[in-house]
Amino acid sequence: MPPLVTTQDTEPAAAVAAAAEAVVPARSRGERLLSFDPADFAAPTGREEEWRFTPVDRLQPMLRDEPAGGRLDWSADLPEGVTLQPATLAQVRELGITPAGDRAAALAMARSQATSLLSIPASVEPDRPIRVAARGASSQKVARAHLVISAGRHTRATVLLEHRGQAQYCEAVSVLTGDGADLTVVSLQEWDDAAVHLSEQNVVVGRDARVRHIAVSLGGSLVRVATNVRYTGPGGSFEGFGVYFADAGQHLEHRLFVDHEAPRCASHVTYKGALQGQTAHTVWVGDVLIRAAAEGTDSYELNRNLLLTDGARADSVPNLEIETGEIVGAGHASATGRFDDEQLFYMQSRGISAEEARRLVVRGFFSDIVTRIGVPEVTERVMAAIDAELTASLGAPSGASAEPGAVP
Repeated sequence: MPPLVTTQDTEPAAAVAAAAEAVVPARSRGERLLSFDPADFAAPTGREEEWRFTPVDRLQPMLRDEPAGGRLDWSADLPEGVTLQPATLAQVRELGITPAGDRAAALAMARSQATSLLSIPASVEPDRPIRVAARGASSQKVARAHLVISAGRHTRATVLLEHRGQAQYCEAVSVLTGDGADLTVVSLQEWDDAAVHLSEQNVVVGRDARVRHIAVSLGGSLVRVATNVRYTGPGGSFEGFGVYFADAGQHLEHRLFVDHEAPRCASHVTYKGALQGQTAHTVWVGDVLIRAAAEGTDSYELNRNLLLTDGARADSVPNLEIETGEIVGAGHASATGRFDDEQLFYMQSRGISAEEARRLVVRGFFSDIVTRIGVPEVTERVMAAIDAELTASLGAPSGASAEPGAVP
Protein backbone atom coordinates (compact mmCIF):
# COMPACT_ATOMS: atom_id res chain seq x y z
CA MET A 1 0.00 0.00 0.00
CA PRO A 2 1.54 3.33 -1.00
CA PRO A 3 2.15 5.88 1.78
CA LEU A 4 -0.51 8.48 2.44
CA VAL A 5 0.34 11.96 1.15
CA THR A 6 -1.33 15.35 1.74
CA THR A 7 -2.92 17.46 -0.96
CA GLN A 8 -0.21 20.04 -0.41
CA ASP A 9 2.49 17.46 -1.16
CA THR A 10 0.89 16.57 -4.48
CA GLU A 11 0.02 20.11 -5.61
CA PRO A 12 1.89 20.89 -8.85
CA ALA A 13 4.66 23.45 -8.58
CA ALA A 14 3.05 25.54 -11.34
CA ALA A 15 -0.17 25.82 -9.31
CA VAL A 16 1.77 26.94 -6.25
CA ALA A 17 3.55 29.60 -8.30
CA ALA A 18 0.29 30.82 -9.83
CA ALA A 19 -1.30 31.08 -6.39
CA ALA A 20 1.66 33.09 -5.14
CA GLU A 21 1.24 35.57 -7.99
CA ALA A 22 -2.54 35.79 -7.71
CA VAL A 23 -3.96 39.27 -7.45
CA VAL A 24 -5.46 39.86 -4.00
CA PRO A 25 -7.89 42.79 -4.13
CA ALA A 26 -8.04 45.31 -1.30
CA ARG A 27 -10.91 44.76 1.12
CA SER A 28 -11.94 48.39 0.79
CA ARG A 29 -11.50 51.03 -1.87
CA GLY A 30 -9.85 53.13 0.81
CA GLU A 31 -6.94 50.68 0.95
CA ARG A 32 -5.85 51.31 -2.61
CA LEU A 33 -2.19 51.95 -3.26
CA LEU A 34 -1.11 55.56 -3.78
CA SER A 35 2.46 56.47 -4.74
CA PHE A 36 4.59 58.85 -6.78
CA ASP A 37 7.02 56.02 -7.62
CA PRO A 38 6.16 53.93 -10.72
CA ALA A 39 8.16 51.01 -9.28
CA ASP A 40 5.52 50.60 -6.56
CA PHE A 41 2.98 49.54 -9.21
CA ALA A 42 3.33 46.22 -10.98
CA ALA A 43 2.61 46.22 -14.70
CA PRO A 44 -1.12 45.41 -15.03
CA THR A 45 -2.11 42.10 -16.58
CA GLY A 46 -5.85 42.71 -16.92
CA ARG A 47 -6.75 40.46 -13.98
CA GLU A 48 -6.67 43.33 -11.51
CA GLU A 49 -10.00 44.91 -10.54
CA GLU A 50 -8.67 48.30 -11.67
CA TRP A 51 -7.85 46.99 -15.15
CA ARG A 52 -10.21 44.09 -15.82
CA PHE A 53 -12.31 46.02 -18.36
CA THR A 54 -9.35 47.68 -20.08
CA PRO A 55 -7.57 46.09 -23.09
CA VAL A 56 -4.13 46.31 -21.44
CA ASP A 57 -2.47 44.46 -24.33
CA ARG A 58 -2.91 47.67 -26.37
CA LEU A 59 -1.25 49.77 -23.68
CA GLN A 60 2.09 48.04 -23.18
CA PRO A 61 4.29 50.85 -24.59
CA MET A 62 2.58 53.35 -22.29
CA LEU A 63 3.10 51.20 -19.18
CA ARG A 64 6.84 50.62 -19.61
CA ASP A 65 9.21 52.71 -17.51
CA GLU A 66 11.11 53.96 -20.53
CA PRO A 67 11.90 57.45 -21.81
CA ALA A 68 8.99 58.96 -23.72
CA GLY A 69 9.75 60.13 -27.24
CA GLY A 70 6.39 61.50 -28.31
CA ARG A 71 5.57 65.18 -28.53
CA LEU A 72 2.43 67.27 -28.15
CA ASP A 73 1.93 70.83 -29.30
CA TRP A 74 0.62 72.97 -26.46
CA SER A 75 -1.26 76.25 -26.49
CA ALA A 76 -2.95 78.25 -23.75
CA ASP A 77 -5.34 81.17 -23.45
CA LEU A 78 -4.79 82.74 -20.01
CA PRO A 79 -6.92 85.61 -18.67
CA GLU A 80 -5.20 88.38 -16.76
CA GLY A 81 -3.73 87.24 -13.45
CA VAL A 82 -3.61 83.53 -14.36
CA THR A 83 -0.16 81.98 -14.89
CA LEU A 84 1.13 78.75 -16.42
CA GLN A 85 4.72 77.91 -15.52
CA PRO A 86 7.07 74.92 -15.61
CA ALA A 87 7.51 73.10 -12.31
CA THR A 88 9.15 70.02 -10.83
CA LEU A 89 7.42 67.09 -9.20
CA ALA A 90 9.03 68.03 -5.88
CA GLN A 91 7.57 71.55 -6.11
CA VAL A 92 4.01 70.44 -6.84
CA ARG A 93 4.15 67.70 -4.19
CA GLU A 94 4.67 70.41 -1.60
CA LEU A 95 1.33 71.90 -2.64
CA GLY A 96 -0.49 68.77 -1.46
CA ILE A 97 -1.42 66.99 -4.68
CA THR A 98 -2.77 63.44 -4.49
CA PRO A 99 -0.26 60.66 -5.32
CA ALA A 100 -0.90 58.50 -8.37
CA GLY A 101 -3.37 55.66 -8.14
CA ASP A 102 -2.01 53.46 -10.94
CA ARG A 103 1.17 52.80 -12.88
CA ALA A 104 0.26 54.97 -15.87
CA ALA A 105 -0.40 58.01 -13.68
CA ALA A 106 2.78 57.45 -11.67
CA LEU A 107 4.78 57.37 -14.90
CA ALA A 108 3.07 60.56 -16.06
CA MET A 109 4.08 62.29 -12.82
CA ALA A 110 7.57 60.89 -12.34
CA ARG A 111 8.68 60.72 -16.00
CA SER A 112 6.78 63.70 -17.34
CA GLN A 113 8.20 65.53 -20.33
CA ALA A 114 6.32 68.62 -19.15
CA THR A 115 5.17 69.34 -15.59
CA SER A 116 3.24 72.61 -15.50
CA LEU A 117 1.58 74.61 -12.75
CA LEU A 118 -1.56 76.58 -13.67
CA SER A 119 -2.14 79.12 -10.87
CA ILE A 120 -5.36 81.05 -10.30
CA PRO A 121 -4.82 83.60 -7.51
CA ALA A 122 -7.15 83.91 -4.54
CA SER A 123 -10.38 85.89 -4.93
CA VAL A 124 -9.93 86.15 -8.71
CA GLU A 125 -12.79 85.66 -11.18
CA PRO A 126 -11.37 85.52 -14.74
CA ASP A 127 -13.45 87.18 -17.45
CA ARG A 128 -13.41 84.07 -19.67
CA PRO A 129 -12.61 80.34 -19.45
CA ILE A 130 -8.96 79.37 -19.05
CA ARG A 131 -7.98 77.19 -22.00
CA VAL A 132 -5.13 74.67 -22.19
CA ALA A 133 -4.99 72.68 -25.45
CA ALA A 134 -2.84 69.72 -26.48
CA ARG A 135 -2.58 68.47 -30.05
CA GLY A 136 -0.73 65.34 -31.08
CA ALA A 137 0.86 64.89 -34.49
CA SER A 138 1.76 61.20 -34.28
CA SER A 139 0.72 58.08 -32.38
CA GLN A 140 4.02 56.27 -32.94
CA LYS A 141 5.69 57.26 -29.66
CA VAL A 142 4.45 57.76 -26.11
CA ALA A 143 4.06 61.29 -24.69
CA ARG A 144 3.69 62.08 -20.97
CA ALA A 145 2.66 65.26 -19.13
CA HIS A 146 1.54 66.41 -15.69
CA LEU A 147 -0.66 69.48 -15.26
CA VAL A 148 -1.36 70.92 -11.81
CA ILE A 149 -4.30 73.35 -11.45
CA SER A 150 -4.21 75.41 -8.27
CA ALA A 151 -7.24 77.59 -7.51
CA GLY A 152 -6.81 79.98 -4.61
CA ARG A 153 -9.30 80.74 -1.87
CA HIS A 154 -12.65 82.18 -2.97
CA THR A 155 -11.69 82.20 -6.64
CA ARG A 156 -14.29 81.42 -9.31
CA ALA A 157 -13.05 80.05 -12.63
CA THR A 158 -13.54 77.58 -15.48
CA VAL A 159 -10.67 75.57 -16.99
CA LEU A 160 -10.98 73.84 -20.40
CA LEU A 161 -8.56 71.02 -21.19
CA GLU A 162 -8.69 70.14 -24.89
CA HIS A 163 -7.17 67.02 -26.48
CA ARG A 164 -6.99 66.60 -30.27
CA GLY A 165 -4.92 64.98 -33.02
CA GLN A 166 -3.04 61.68 -32.92
CA ALA A 167 -1.06 60.55 -29.87
CA GLN A 168 -0.24 57.88 -27.35
CA TYR A 169 -0.70 60.16 -24.38
CA CYS A 170 -0.19 59.33 -20.71
CA GLU A 171 -1.52 62.19 -18.57
CA ALA A 172 -1.87 63.21 -14.94
CA VAL A 173 -4.01 66.20 -13.92
CA SER A 174 -3.88 67.36 -10.30
CA VAL A 175 -6.54 69.84 -9.15
CA LEU A 176 -6.24 71.78 -5.88
CA THR A 177 -8.96 74.15 -4.62
CA GLY A 178 -8.61 76.53 -1.72
CA ASP A 179 -11.30 77.11 0.87
CA GLY A 180 -14.46 78.60 -0.60
CA ALA A 181 -13.27 78.28 -4.20
CA ASP A 182 -15.69 77.59 -7.07
CA LEU A 183 -13.93 75.77 -9.92
CA THR A 184 -15.20 74.06 -13.07
CA VAL A 185 -12.84 71.74 -14.97
CA VAL A 186 -13.88 70.48 -18.42
CA SER A 187 -11.81 67.72 -20.04
CA LEU A 188 -12.58 67.33 -23.77
CA GLN A 189 -11.33 64.20 -25.54
CA GLU A 190 -11.78 64.92 -29.26
CA TRP A 191 -8.91 62.78 -30.55
CA ASP A 192 -8.51 61.40 -34.05
CA ASP A 193 -9.36 57.75 -34.63
CA ALA A 194 -5.99 56.14 -33.78
CA ALA A 195 -5.22 58.03 -30.56
CA VAL A 196 -4.76 56.32 -27.19
CA HIS A 197 -5.20 58.37 -24.02
CA LEU A 198 -4.71 57.37 -20.38
CA SER A 199 -5.60 60.11 -17.92
CA GLU A 200 -5.81 60.24 -14.14
CA GLN A 201 -7.41 63.41 -12.82
CA ASN A 202 -7.13 63.86 -9.04
CA VAL A 203 -9.27 66.52 -7.40
CA VAL A 204 -8.76 67.94 -3.90
CA VAL A 205 -11.81 69.86 -2.65
CA GLY A 206 -11.11 72.49 0.00
CA ARG A 207 -13.30 73.49 2.93
CA ASP A 208 -16.65 74.90 1.67
CA ALA A 209 -15.30 74.72 -1.90
CA ARG A 210 -17.32 73.68 -4.95
CA VAL A 211 -15.85 71.72 -7.86
CA ARG A 212 -17.63 70.73 -11.06
CA HIS A 213 -15.73 68.18 -13.18
CA ILE A 214 -16.96 67.42 -16.70
CA ALA A 215 -15.49 64.67 -18.89
CA VAL A 216 -16.49 64.56 -22.57
CA SER A 217 -15.06 61.67 -24.62
CA LEU A 218 -16.00 61.56 -28.30
CA GLY A 219 -12.82 60.56 -30.14
CA GLY A 220 -9.85 58.22 -29.93
CA SER A 221 -9.33 54.51 -30.31
CA LEU A 222 -8.89 53.88 -26.58
CA VAL A 223 -9.58 56.53 -23.93
CA ARG A 224 -9.51 55.88 -20.19
CA VAL A 225 -10.18 58.75 -17.77
CA ALA A 226 -9.97 58.03 -14.02
CA THR A 227 -11.20 60.80 -11.73
CA ASN A 228 -10.43 60.62 -8.00
CA VAL A 229 -11.87 63.05 -5.45
CA ARG A 230 -11.04 63.76 -1.80
CA TYR A 231 -11.98 66.51 0.65
CA THR A 232 -9.69 68.46 2.99
CA GLY A 233 -12.43 70.00 5.13
CA PRO A 234 -16.17 70.07 5.81
CA GLY A 235 -18.69 71.70 3.52
CA GLY A 236 -17.06 70.71 0.23
CA SER A 237 -19.16 69.88 -2.83
CA PHE A 238 -18.28 67.87 -5.96
CA GLU A 239 -20.39 67.46 -9.10
CA GLY A 240 -19.19 65.09 -11.80
CA PHE A 241 -20.75 65.03 -15.28
CA GLY A 242 -19.77 62.81 -18.18
CA VAL A 243 -20.79 62.47 -21.84
CA TYR A 244 -19.41 59.85 -24.23
CA PHE A 245 -20.32 58.46 -27.67
CA ALA A 246 -18.54 55.31 -28.86
CA ASP A 247 -18.36 54.16 -32.48
CA ALA A 248 -17.34 50.79 -33.92
CA GLY A 249 -14.02 49.65 -32.47
CA GLN A 250 -13.78 52.41 -29.86
CA HIS A 251 -13.11 51.75 -26.17
CA LEU A 252 -14.15 54.66 -23.92
CA GLU A 253 -13.69 54.12 -20.18
CA HIS A 254 -14.50 56.42 -17.26
CA ARG A 255 -13.74 55.63 -13.63
CA LEU A 256 -14.59 57.70 -10.58
CA PHE A 257 -13.64 57.34 -6.93
CA VAL A 258 -15.09 59.80 -4.42
CA ASP A 259 -13.49 59.47 -0.98
CA HIS A 260 -15.68 61.08 1.69
CA GLU A 261 -13.50 61.49 4.77
CA ALA A 262 -14.53 64.99 5.91
CA PRO A 263 -17.98 65.63 7.42
CA ARG A 264 -20.88 67.46 5.78
CA CYS A 265 -19.66 67.15 2.20
CA ALA A 266 -21.62 66.32 -0.95
CA SER A 267 -20.98 64.50 -4.23
CA HIS A 268 -23.36 64.06 -7.15
CA VAL A 269 -22.30 62.22 -10.30
CA THR A 270 -24.18 61.79 -13.60
CA TYR A 271 -22.67 60.11 -16.70
CA LYS A 272 -24.47 59.31 -19.95
CA GLY A 273 -23.21 57.46 -23.02
CA ALA A 274 -24.35 56.18 -26.37
CA LEU A 275 -22.84 53.36 -28.45
CA GLN A 276 -23.16 52.30 -32.06
CA GLY A 277 -21.30 49.82 -34.26
CA GLN A 278 -19.63 46.46 -33.87
CA THR A 279 -17.27 46.13 -30.85
CA ALA A 280 -18.05 49.65 -29.59
CA HIS A 281 -17.31 49.36 -25.88
CA THR A 282 -17.81 51.75 -22.98
CA VAL A 283 -16.99 51.28 -19.31
CA TRP A 284 -18.22 53.31 -16.36
CA VAL A 285 -17.12 52.46 -12.83
CA GLY A 286 -18.31 54.70 -10.00
CA ASP A 287 -16.94 54.12 -6.48
CA VAL A 288 -18.04 56.13 -3.45
CA LEU A 289 -16.53 55.57 0.01
CA ILE A 290 -18.15 57.23 3.02
CA ARG A 291 -15.76 56.83 5.93
CA ALA A 292 -16.75 56.70 9.60
CA ALA A 293 -15.76 60.34 10.17
CA ALA A 294 -17.82 61.62 7.20
CA GLU A 295 -21.06 62.30 9.05
CA GLY A 296 -23.63 64.38 7.20
CA THR A 297 -22.52 63.18 3.75
CA ASP A 298 -24.94 63.54 0.82
CA SER A 299 -23.98 61.42 -2.21
CA TYR A 300 -25.58 60.03 -5.35
CA GLU A 301 -24.25 58.60 -8.63
CA LEU A 302 -26.09 57.81 -11.85
CA ASN A 303 -25.06 56.17 -15.12
CA ARG A 304 -27.21 55.70 -18.23
CA ASN A 305 -26.20 54.02 -21.50
CA LEU A 306 -28.09 53.89 -24.80
CA LEU A 307 -27.28 51.08 -27.26
CA LEU A 308 -28.05 52.25 -30.79
CA THR A 309 -27.02 49.10 -32.70
CA ASP A 310 -26.29 45.44 -32.18
CA GLY A 311 -22.70 44.47 -31.37
CA ALA A 312 -22.09 47.29 -28.88
CA ARG A 313 -21.33 46.65 -25.22
CA ALA A 314 -21.63 48.91 -22.16
CA ASP A 315 -20.28 47.90 -18.74
CA SER A 316 -21.62 49.90 -15.81
CA VAL A 317 -20.46 49.20 -12.24
CA PRO A 318 -21.59 51.47 -9.37
CA ASN A 319 -20.12 50.73 -5.93
CA LEU A 320 -20.96 52.25 -2.55
CA GLU A 321 -19.20 51.70 0.80
CA ILE A 322 -20.70 53.28 3.91
CA GLU A 323 -18.97 53.16 7.29
CA THR A 324 -21.36 55.43 9.20
CA GLY A 325 -25.13 55.66 9.50
CA GLU A 326 -25.09 59.38 10.22
CA ILE A 327 -25.53 60.59 6.65
CA VAL A 328 -28.01 62.73 4.74
CA GLY A 329 -28.27 60.25 1.90
CA ALA A 330 -26.35 57.91 -0.38
CA GLY A 331 -27.42 55.99 -3.44
CA HIS A 332 -26.66 54.94 -6.98
CA ALA A 333 -28.45 53.88 -10.15
CA SER A 334 -27.37 52.36 -13.44
CA ALA A 335 -29.27 51.35 -16.58
CA THR A 336 -28.37 50.22 -20.10
CA GLY A 337 -30.95 49.78 -22.82
CA ARG A 338 -32.05 50.33 -26.40
CA PHE A 339 -34.44 52.79 -28.00
CA ASP A 340 -37.84 53.08 -26.37
CA ASP A 341 -40.17 51.62 -28.99
CA GLU A 342 -43.13 53.52 -27.56
CA GLN A 343 -41.33 56.85 -27.96
CA LEU A 344 -40.43 56.01 -31.55
CA PHE A 345 -43.97 54.85 -32.34
CA TYR A 346 -45.47 58.01 -30.84
CA MET A 347 -43.26 60.32 -32.91
CA GLN A 348 -43.77 58.32 -36.11
CA SER A 349 -47.54 58.46 -35.55
CA ARG A 350 -47.15 62.25 -35.65
CA GLY A 351 -45.55 62.12 -39.09
CA ILE A 352 -41.88 62.07 -38.05
CA SER A 353 -39.69 59.67 -40.03
CA ALA A 354 -38.03 56.74 -38.25
CA GLU A 355 -34.53 58.20 -38.73
CA GLU A 356 -35.54 61.63 -37.46
CA ALA A 357 -37.34 60.06 -34.49
CA ARG A 358 -34.20 58.16 -33.51
CA ARG A 359 -32.16 61.34 -33.84
CA LEU A 360 -34.55 63.25 -31.55
CA VAL A 361 -34.50 60.49 -28.94
CA VAL A 362 -30.70 60.53 -28.79
CA ARG A 363 -30.54 64.33 -28.63
CA GLY A 364 -33.09 64.31 -25.83
CA PHE A 365 -31.14 61.60 -24.00
CA PHE A 366 -28.02 63.82 -23.94
CA SER A 367 -29.52 67.32 -23.79
CA ASP A 368 -30.41 67.40 -20.09
CA ILE A 369 -26.84 66.65 -19.03
CA VAL A 370 -25.11 68.68 -21.77
CA THR A 371 -27.06 71.82 -20.85
CA ARG A 372 -25.91 71.40 -17.25
CA ILE A 373 -22.28 71.82 -18.32
CA GLY A 374 -22.86 75.55 -17.97
CA VAL A 375 -20.25 76.65 -20.54
CA PRO A 376 -22.11 77.71 -23.72
CA GLU A 377 -19.14 77.15 -26.02
CA VAL A 378 -18.63 73.61 -24.72
CA THR A 379 -22.35 72.84 -24.83
CA GLU A 380 -22.54 73.84 -28.50
CA ARG A 381 -19.41 71.85 -29.40
CA VAL A 382 -20.66 68.70 -27.67
CA MET A 383 -24.10 68.81 -29.26
CA ALA A 384 -22.53 69.49 -32.68
CA ALA A 385 -20.24 66.47 -32.23
CA ILE A 386 -23.21 64.30 -31.23
CA ASP A 387 -25.10 65.47 -34.30
CA ALA A 388 -22.09 64.58 -36.46
CA GLU A 389 -22.09 61.05 -34.99
CA LEU A 390 -25.79 60.70 -35.70
CA THR A 391 -25.41 62.04 -39.23
CA ALA A 392 -22.74 59.41 -39.90
CA SER A 393 -25.09 56.62 -38.84
CA LEU A 394 -28.54 57.94 -39.76
CA GLY A 395 -27.82 60.40 -42.54
CA ALA A 396 -28.43 64.15 -42.56
CA PRO A 397 -31.64 65.37 -40.90
CA SER A 398 -34.38 66.43 -43.27
CA GLY A 399 -34.12 70.11 -44.17
CA ALA A 400 -30.62 70.47 -42.67
CA SER A 401 -27.11 70.60 -44.01
CA ALA A 402 -25.35 67.27 -44.40
CA GLU A 403 -22.02 68.70 -43.32
CA PRO A 404 -20.53 67.10 -40.18
CA GLY A 405 -21.30 69.06 -37.06
CA ALA A 406 -24.38 70.78 -38.49
CA VAL A 407 -26.92 71.35 -35.75
CA PRO A 408 -30.55 70.94 -36.84
